Amino acid sequence: MTVTDSVLLFVAGFLAGLVNAVAGGGTFLTFGALSLAGLPPIAANATSSIAQFPGYVTSTLAYAKDIRRYWQGALPLLVVSVVGSLLGALILLALDNPSFKRLVPWLLLAATALFAAGPWLRPKPTGGAGAEGGRQRYLSPLTQFVASIYGGFFGAGMGIMMLATLGLTEGGDYHRLNALKNTLALVIAAVAIVVFALGDVVGWVQVAVMVPAAALGGYAGVWGAKRVPQTAVRVFVIAVGLLLTAYYFAAA
Repeated sequence: MTVTDSVLLFVAGFLAGLVNAVAGGGTFLTFGALSLAGLPPIAANATSSIAQFPGYVTSTLAYAKDIRRYWQGALPLLVVSVVGSLLGALILLALDNPSFKRLVPWLLLAATALFAAGPWLRPKPTGGAGAEGGRQRYLSPLTQFVASIYGGFFGAGMGIMMLATLGLTEGGDYHRLNALKNTLALVIAAVAIVVFALGDVVGWVQVAVMVPAAALGGYAGVWGAKRVPQTAVRVFVIAVGLLLTAYYFAAA
């Protein structure tokens, strides 16, 4: 890895941590930088997951009090998240790089569209579980299973997808749903990381550069979240997603 690659990955890791703290979408930055640094698509995807893992941990810890109150009720969703993430990660490892590379532009396009639609997919705050949410609760494990397969396989836009599906199938206010989403995302990422590590597809040198950068970016994001307009960050992330999509379509 060259000095230029190291600088690119550090900056991308820092910006990913920052934008994840403000608006989400850091996967576009880490995956894109790792691709430019020469990692094959599968390795770039796996390494990106590990580089952002500390952010999942800190965002989950921020909701520790909420999680302690409802974790028993969330056990079915946690179980299907483990199984779904395991399946998604194994599907990824079953592919070769040329096959996955052909899928990447479509995955990026879908993730960019999902990210752009995020504000409209976000559930409205409510005072408690609604009747409709109670009637549809049986759908939660099924929709979460699908979301976790996607999360284990690729992951970009996973948080927005889960927040939308949980808002449709679970009761409670926005903060409860967000806490649940963060917990499930942590589990999905942890399972996928174990599979990727055992599959020997992780660029550990790149991880060593990006993890501390992402941690610094996440810390800076706490400051930036209060001062940088989320709209500006979202436009930046969407632009990166579209550029990456165009790049992979051209390279396919």
